[in-house]
Amino acid sequence: MITTETKQKKSFQPKSVKTTGSLAVLDALLSEKTSVVFGYPGGAIMPIYDALYDYKDSLEHILVRHEQGAIHAAQGYARASGKVGVVFATSGPGATNLVTGLADAMIDSTPLVCITGQVFAHLLGTDAFQETDIVNITTPITKWNYQVTDANEIPEVLAKAFYIAKSGRPGPVLIDITKNAQLQSFDYKGYGLCDYVRSYRPKPTVRRSYIDEAAQLINEAKRPFVIFGQGVILGEAEKEFLTFIEKGGFPTAWTIMGMSAIPTDHYLGVGMLGMHGNYGPNVLTNECDVLIAVGMRFDDRVTGRLDLYAKQAKIIHFDIDAAEIDKNVKTTVAVWGDCKETLPLLTDLIHKNSHPKWLREFENKRIKEQDELVAKELKPTHGKITMGEVMDVLNDLTGGDAVIVTDVGQHQMAACRYTRQNFTRSNITSGGLGTMGFALPAAIGAKYGVPERQVIAVMGDGGAQMNIQELGTIMQFQPNVKILILNNRYLGMVRQWQELFHEKRYSFTDIKSPDFVAVAKGYGIEGNFISERENLRNGLTQMLQHPASFLLEIEVAHEDNVFPMVPQGKGVAEIVLRKEDIK
Repeated sequence: MITTETKQKKSFQPKSVKTTGSLAVLDALLSEKTSVVFGYPGGAIMPIYDALYDYKDSLEHILVRHEQGAIHAAQGYARASGKVGVVFATSGPGATNLVTGLADAMIDSTPLVCITGQVFAHLLGTDAFQETDIVNITTPITKWNYQVTDANEIPEVLAKAFYIAKSGRPGPVLIDITKNAQLQSFDYKGYGLCDYVRSYRPKPTVRRSYIDEAAQLINEAKRPFVIFGQGVILGEAEKEFLTFIEKGGFPTAWTIMGMSAIPTDHYLGVGMLGMHGNYGPNVLTNECDVLIAVGMRFDDRVTGRLDLYAKQAKIIHFDIDAAEIDKNVKTTVAVWGDCKETLPLLTDLIHKNSHPKWLREFENKRIKEQDELVAKELKPTHGKITMGEVMDVLNDLTGGDAVIVTDVGQHQMAACRYTRQNFTRSNITSGGLGTMGFALPAAIGAKYGVPERQVIAVMGDGGAQMNIQELGTIMQFQPNVKILILNNRYLGMVRQWQELFHEKRYSFTDIKSPDFVAVAKGYGIEGNFISERENLRNGLTQMLQHPASFLLEIEVAHEDNVFPMVPQGKGVAEIVLRKEDIK
C-alpha cells in the first residue's frame, strides 16, 4: 500500500460511498484517462469483468486470443500513443502468459499497468486451482509489482502503479488482486492521482556543473558525434534534440529504438548504429573525438566489443536512469536527468557550429555502402525479390508517413535500415528482448493508439506464426492493420549465422508455413500472395488501399543475408559489407 509519504492530487473527493473493489479498479482506469484495455477473462478476474459489463460505453475492451497478444498489443498502444497501456489477465496461466511481454516492456522502457486476478486470499499458498505466485515470478521484470488482498488498498495502489509506470524511465507495473478484494464492498472516498512516492526519484535534479563540463568538451571538439536512443522519444524531447544538433551541426545517428525521433532524411542524420546498422556511423564511432550519447544505454548490439569501442573519444552520456551511467561504457561527463530539461541548458552553452569536413567523411562512407550494397539491395535487376526492395517500394507508396511495426529477424533489420520515417513514434519493434511474435499484436495496439495513422506490421514467416491467432482479434474488432509477411522459408537470421559461422549447417531453420492468405481468409481478412518483381508495386498498392485489414505475403530470396554486419566478437569499426569480408 502507498505509504503516508505518498502525496496525491484528488481528482474528486465525494463523501464516502460503498463500492466494490472491481468498481474501484474501473474508476481508477477512467480517472487515469484510460480508453482501451487489452485482455482475456478467467475465473480469478471474473468480478472485474462483471463490473466491466456496465462500462462498455466508456472503456473499450479488446478481447485478444492469448494473453501474450494482450501485453504486446498494450506495448504497441503505448509506444505509438505515448500513453500507458493497460492489460487484464486472470491468475495462473493467464498471468504467466504475460511474462515475455513484461520482460520485453521492461528492457524497452514501455509504460504498462497489468492487472491480474488472483485466487481468494485465504487460498494463497495452498496450490489452489490456477494459483501462481506471479508477484515473485515477475519481480525481476517489472518496475514495480504488488499484490492486493484488501479492496481498501485498490485506489492508492493503482494510483501509484500508473505514476511509476509512466514517470522517469518508464516501465511495466503488475498489480495482482485477489478475488475477495475484487468482490469486497468498502467505503470509497474517491480516486486521487499520485505524484510522489518516498525514495523514488523519477526525475533527478540536474547538476549545472556537468552541463558546463559537457559544453566545454563539445565546444572544443573537432569531430563531435551524437548518438541517440529511445530516451529522446520517451522524454518527448524531439524538438529540443533537433535544436541541439542543428545548432552544433553534429552528425547524428540513432539506435534501433531511437529511430524516428528525428526524420530519417534529416540533413544531419547519418543512419542507424549497431550490428546491422549503417557503415559510416559504426566505423566513425572509433574516429570521433567527442561522443555525445543521449537517451541510450550502450547495448552490446551497438557497441560490439567494449574493449574496442570509442577508446579515442571523450564520452558524454545523457540519461535519466543513473543505473545506465558507466554500466557498459565509462563516461568522461555524465549528465543525469530528463533530456527535455538538460538539452536546452546545454544548447544555450554550445557554439553555433558546422563540421563540413567531418560530415563529408560520413557521406563518403554512405556512398561506399550505397555503391557496394544498397543499390543491389534496393534496385536488383534479377533473382528473387529482396526485403530491402520491398521496403524501398513501400517508402514510395507511404511517403514515410506510416507507423511500421516489425517483428524480429532479417526483415526487422531490413525495415529499420531502409524505411523512411517522417514522424516520431513511427518505428515500433522489440529491441532489447528481440521477441518473435511481437509485431501482429503490437500493430493492433498501435492502431488503437493512433487510429488516424496507417499501421503496417512487417514480419517474417517464422515470427508470423508465433501469435497468428491474433488474426481473430482483427476479425472481431476490425482495426485497419496492414500485414506484410516477407517469406524466405527459413528462420532467416539464425540461418544467416549458421551460414556464416557454422559452415552452412542449417540445423532446424528450414521452416514450413501454411498458406498465409488462406489462413487470413479463414479469419475474414482479405489477402494476396506475390513472388514476382513485376507484381510488387501493385501488390503493395492493393494492400495499402484496401479499406480494411489486409494480408500480403511476399516470397523473397531464400538465402539472402542482411549486411552490413559486425561479426561476432568484433568491434564496430570491423563492420563488413559482404560475407567475403568476414574473417
